[in-house]
Amino acid sequence: MSEKNLLYTKEHEWINIEDDYAYVGITSHAQSELGDIIFVELPDKGDSFSSNDVFGTIEAVKTVADLYMPIDGEIIEINDDLEATPEIINKDPYKDGWIVKIKILNKKNLEDLLSFEDYQKII
Repeated sequence: MSEKNLLYTKEHEWINIEDDYAYVGITSHAQSELGDIIFVELPDKGDSFSSNDVFGTIEAVKTVADLYMPIDGEIIEINDDLEATPEIINKDPYKDGWIVKIKILNKKNLEDLLSFEDYQKII
């Protein structure tokens, strides 16, 4: 997966669309700003969120940050590996460090997201 093929939020989440589903995580910029990640609070499977809803938190040595849902979606899978080894996000935020997989509930939300180039302009 290339960072250039992802969509982004102003809150530093990325989303990788695969048909009617999407993976969501935080950007490399976000994980570097947070520092060493020590805990990730994850939602439950079946939970539904609207675009910009807080769906969890990331705790780092320096701070705690909210995770924002990029689009309307239903949680269909969580990255269970993050419970035991949350630092995966620091090592590989775009592949092994994904946070949730969602079923897309409203594709119109995608129009509000940033391209790679637009995201680079805000960081």
